[in-house]
Amino acid sequence: MSKKSENPLVPNSLLNCLIKITDPRMDRTRQHKLIDIMVIGLCTMITVGDHFTDMEDFGNYKHDWLKTFLELPNGVPSHDTFNRVFSAIDPEIFLECFIGWVAGLCTSLDNEIVAIDGKALRRSLNQGEGIPYIVSAWAVKRGLALGQVKVDEKSNEITAIPKLLEVLELEGCIVTIDAMGCQKSIAANIIDTKADYVLALKGNHSVVHEEFVDYFEELIPVGADKNHNMPEGMAFYETVEKGHGRIETRRYWHTKDIDWFADKGLWKGFKSVGMVESTREIGDKKSMERRLFISSLKLNAKRFAEAVRGHWGVENNLHWSLDVIFGEDQSRARDKYAAQNLATMRRMIINILKKEETKKISMRRKKNAAGMDEKYLKLLLGII
Repeated sequence: MSKKSENPLVPNSLLNCLIKITDPRMDRTRQHKLIDIMVIGLCTMITVGDHFTDMEDFGNYKHDWLKTFLELPNGVPSHDTFNRVFSAIDPEIFLECFIGWVAGLCTSLDNEIVAIDGKALRRSLNQGEGIPYIVSAWAVKRGLALGQVKVDEKSNEITAIPKLLEVLELEGCIVTIDAMGCQKSIAANIIDTKADYVLALKGNHSVVHEEFVDYFEELIPVGADKNHNMPEGMAFYETVEKGHGRIETRRYWHTKDIDWFADKGLWKGFKSVGMVESTREIGDKKSMERRLFISSLKLNAKRFAEAVRGHWGVENNLHWSLDVIFGEDQSRARDKYAAQNLATMRRMIINILKKEETKKISMRRKKNAAGMDEKYLKLLLGII
């Protein structure tokens, strides 16, 4: 950062965090300061794009403005320099930086619903390689990305999820994961972090799934409502949403009656099973599906419903924003760690835009405002 101000950054600004990242380059190749490269990249991704050529162009067009708080000792880096640096930064160090910064944004996650889900980076692959996946953790109520890890090549989300759980502080949270993460080891990992879990149960555990399908079919007929006579140890909750010509009714049954389940002891913390019956009506057409979840929650149908419904926040708020607003699905960064580090940067930016409340407008409009108003961009960066 420039020496023109002894304290140019507000407390816990993202730039204070980026300053701590270790420079991966040899001394003789450091023609440009790492923080200058990171800040230009960050500004570019907030405003106009995330290609390395975009970063070079942004730096050149905004050179005089950037010089008010960056040193730029050898001018603006080339797109090749941006590529080399973002490809070389250790993604684990970048993740530590990210998590530390988020911890300052929300000092406690107690009672939060944390949705964990994977997302493909469809264009960030070289010929002959598989599509890379990023597994993210999303705080549903606070609307913040908490962290993310890349799935190792020739592996899957099952191996990446424990790595993410290991670095996050999740005590007091409810962790939700789709069927891919419904594993005994992952349930144990979550309990070990002093959190609870709600895990989607599908055909990947076919015997267990069939047992609980049979259980609910016997006790809860299709279409049963709150007036249905439920057995002891079962709770019920219902929501109805109307809009755009459709009616969606979700009925949740949550039971602690699991002593009959032979493998109960194999799932650490296992206390309850839940079912949601979703009915959608559009005109004369009506569809229905049932989904099952195993959980460490005590009996509480409303809390179970909040966790199940909240899980879709990672798709609707995080993944949708990454693709539609930031074009992540079109990113072609592929050298070494470039795709992973740019993915981390996008999630940082989403948090910045979510937390900025002086403008009551959408994220897309905040991005546009930052591109047109340099004072607002400085506000987002946390520069006084």
